[in-house]
Amino acid sequence: MLRRRDAVRLLEERFGRKAVVAALREEAAIVRAELVDSPAALPSGESVVRQIEAGLTQRLRATLSPSLRRVINATGVIVHTNLGRAPLARPAVERIAAAAGYSNLEYDLASGSRGSRAVHAQALLQYLTGAEDAAVVNNNAAAVLLTLTALAAGREVIVSRGELVEIGGGFRIPDVLRQSGALLREVGTTNRTRAADYAAAVNDRTALILRVHPSNFRVEGFAERPPLAALIDVGRRFELPVVEDLGSGNLLDRPGWDEPAVGASLRAGCAVCCFSGDKLLGGPQAGIIVGRAEQLEPIRRHPLMRAVRADKLAYAALEGTLLEYAAGRAGDTVPVAAMIGAGAESLRSRARRIEERLAPVAGLMIAVAEGDSVIGGGAAPDLTIPSCLLDVRVEGCSPDELDALLRQAEPPVIGRIEQDRLLLDLRTVQPGEDDALAQVLARLPDQPAATEG
Repeated sequence: MLRRRDAVRLLEERFGRKAVVAALREEAAIVRAELVDSPAALPSGESVVRQIEAGLTQRLRATLSPSLRRVINATGVIVHTNLGRAPLARPAVERIAAAAGYSNLEYDLASGSRGSRAVHAQALLQYLTGAEDAAVVNNNAAAVLLTLTALAAGREVIVSRGELVEIGGGFRIPDVLRQSGALLREVGTTNRTRAADYAAAVNDRTALILRVHPSNFRVEGFAERPPLAALIDVGRRFELPVVEDLGSGNLLDRPGWDEPAVGASLRAGCAVCCFSGDKLLGGPQAGIIVGRAEQLEPIRRHPLMRAVRADKLAYAALEGTLLEYAAGRAGDTVPVAAMIGAGAESLRSRARRIEERLAPVAGLMIAVAEGDSVIGGGAAPDLTIPSCLLDVRVEGCSPDELDALLRQAEPPVIGRIEQDRLLLDLRTVQPGEDDALAQVLARLPDQPAATEG
């Protein structure tokens, strides 16, 4: 009888017969046990059925609904590691869809024979960075590990003590060196390292000099770090390659930034540069290795490459992103670049439109506020960007309760709490999401107080 009801039929179409039947039995058993415990409060047959249907829907959604969901990022952190880092450009998404079926991932269309996936994105990366060669792996940690393994296993790598960093997820440079089989040769001190320190450490076992992006920290005050040009001079003097872990992957010239550009590092003389595809580049998760053909050849041919290689969807999204850079459109079409470049006045106009739209909603108070956004993802940690925010209040709701309500909305909205205020930063809300955000906010006064967890 239960399976013939419209609501249950719809659930079968979505979740399948087997899952619905199993869940029905579990919910019926729960109701049966409740009736045994409280026989005096025997409900009507229809109310029992509705109770089973309600429990059935919740059980199936909790068990079989996807756990990876779209969210609206209103935190003001542009490259938010916990929220999937870079949102992809539309052309990148379109290329993913096109490549999701069969593709020429490892097939040479010209010759009709087996090809290599290494050719994908290669020409675009060479064009955009000026590199002689390029390779793509699944993330930047893998790019660094593979580079060190291929070029320095069993030999020494010179690194400044001030660059033996740990970034999110426990990625530590000393541990990566150890896993690669290379030997760490520390030089300088935590706060001061000079080019002469690198030169003094060179011996017949030295494989390369490694320069590491400091990521999300800065050493200030009595500190010294040699410029890249000085390290290149040391490398040339001793005929050693200089490898730079750039981390963020900056392809655009941005005045006033201290984030090194990939092309500038290669022009300065770096033999190899490694960087992420999903940080400042604004593409998919990927590790990108660019540099001289002499160093890239052993990297590409190393057996570890197969273990860390990128898949067809990553290549498709990366090429879609890089094409926007090649066409000069990235500042407008790649979301990370567009968010960084968005003017405060344009954000203020969007905020006012949302404020005016929601003004008639009883119990909801929206005010436009000033604030700052940050890049995130370990890039430009000292840089803040003036932004425009929505200060959201609901009668009878604390900021923590509002935060929980927004996280449980559809789609979930992730904001931030500052000075006992729930704030939504429009810099990281994409313009096409304004309508969905307004709809979520309009429903807030009608929602029961949310609980944490």
